[in-house]
Amino acid sequence: MHGFEFILLGLAVGVLSGLMGVGGAVFIVPALVYIFGWQQHMAQGTTLAMLIPPIGILAAWRYYQAGHVDLRVAGLLCVGFFVGGYFGGVFANQLPGETLRKIFGGALLLISLKMIIGK
Repeated sequence: MHGFEFILLGLAVGVLSGLMGVGGAVFIVPALVYIFGWQQHMAQGTTLAMLIPPIGILAAWRYYQAGHVDLRVAGLLCVGFFVGGYFGGVFANQLPGETLRKIFGGALLLISLKMIIGK
């Protein structure tokens, strides 16, 4: 692969993330696993590394301009995510890939059902 496929995936996921307000992992991890044949750990680790630069800054800026960003809450979430991400990474790397994939899929399923059915 020459990288163009990953740029296209990033572009598509960027549009979906900006549109739906979700993190890219919801789309990128499954794409890396099922389209590109990656192992679950590599897909998740690479997706987390993608978050290091402020990739969502342009989408967030558009939401901010429209009055749809609470910077105080975003900062607090960032602090929690920073610490929680470390411990989640430690835990995830102790699990077999198959277990990690099932946890990821189960979380997506539960969230989807809640958003479709419940309030």
